[in-house]
Amino acid sequence: MADTVEQLDAAAPEVVEDSQAEEEPLDPEVAARRRAALAHVRKWGDPVLKERARPVERFDDALRTEIARMGALMHDALGIGLAATQVGVLHRLLVYRVQPDASVAALVNPRIEWRSGEQEIAEEGCLSLPEVSVDVERPVHIRVSGQDGDGETILIEASGLEARVIQHEIDHLDGVLILDRTTREQKKAAIKSLRAWQAAADGA
Repeated sequence: MADTVEQLDAAAPEVVEDSQAEEEPLDPEVAARRRAALAHVRKWGDPVLKERARPVERFDDALRTEIARMGALMHDALGIGLAATQVGVLHRLLVYRVQPDASVAALVNPRIEWRSGEQEIAEEGCLSLPEVSVDVERPVHIRVSGQDGDGETILIEASGLEARVIQHEIDHLDGVLILDRTTREQKKAAIKSLRAWQAAADGA
């Protein structure tokens, strides 16, 4: 991955992480791959989602394999971002891809160095929160430092959807969910929906 990622236009799709458009039925093969991938993603109620991830100290083949696996899971799940905690690994590692034809970007030990004063509210979804989307306010522009899979320093200046996805995934690494960043009313409705989803899943 290059040291600097080109900024994206702020006009972008609203839902973060889970890019699947519910109104469009999926090809059966794609749907099967998505179900298989989502089975590896920790869901609401799993305590690991509230854990703070630990810094990565070893940059080796095991880490690069982890990055490749996360990228493949994100792709098959039709997501645009995935944090290591979502697959039960307490590493400060995230992957994302906001453009379908782009390569998967990996950020190790990411840290937000600067946030713009300009804020924007947009709807966000999450692979760990099935069938839920809520409004979240975030800075429109950010600067993030981190490392790639080889330990090389990365500096990213991101705007719009890219900035939102990175902030969403860094939240995961800090044990923060979108439910923690929305209004009380939306959080209450989302939890009700999640409990219904969980009950249905347990009864399946």
